[in-house]
This record gives sequence, structure tokens and C-alpha cells, in this order.
Amino acid sequence: MRHSIPLMTMVVGMACVLSAARAAVHTEDTTEVMMKAVADDKAVLLDVREKTEWDDGHLKDAQLLPLSVLKAGAKAEDVAKIIPKDKIVYCHCGSGVRCLKAADELKKLGYDVRPLKPGYADLLKAGFAPAAK
Repeated sequence: MRHSIPLMTMVVGMACVLSAARAAVHTEDTTEVMMKAVADDKAVLLDVREKTEWDDGHLKDAQLLPLSVLKAGAKAEDVAKIIPKDKIVYCHCGSGVRCLKAADELKKLGYDVRPLKPGYADLLKAGFAPAAK
């Protein structure tokens, strides 16, 4: 008797592998590349932390779109009011974890998203300017 994996198990396993392969990863763009792209108006900074975290401090010229809003099913037209479709989106959060999840959501809407591994505090240390209080 030949042992075989049931077809459904194979399908589910393949779907998991394909899904993981498409999951967002942190960008390899350097800080200098990111800063230049933002300065040249080719990219936007997107903070995906919650509003209370944003209120405690955020980056100059960054936009706010919390992960919780994206996961709740933000509409494409509402997201487009915050993030232009023709620009690279460098998203960040507190520690580099939420931005990966946000990137997955934004990619579904057709954005060129490049999640940042450094969190908000690390970006300040790297030379990004804080917003005026």
C-alpha cells in the first residue's frame, strides 16, 4: 500500500508557502536613499502606529495611517487621499513589526511599499527630523 498525502493537505501547504513568499519584508534601501526619495518628492513616509503614539511624536512630513485602520478594511479611495499611488511608501512603526503587516495590506491596494526595520526612535537617531510640536 502506498502512503500519500491527502490532496487537501497538499493544497493548504502550497497556499501557505505561496502566501509566505509574498509577505512583505523590510526594505534594503539605505537611510540616504530613503531621505533623498522623500526630499525629491518620489516617496512618502507613512507612520502606521496608533494615533496616541503619533500624538506623542512623529516624523516631519510623515502621514498617519494606523495599522488598525488598514486591518479594519480601509477603502482604497480613502487611502489614496493620504498616500499618492505614484510614490514609494516607506512605512514605519515603533519596532518594525506592524509596518510589515501594513505593507501587506497596502500591497493589496497596489502600492509600492517598502517597510522600514528601524522604528520611530531609530529613525530620529538616523537623522530624520521630528515634527514640530
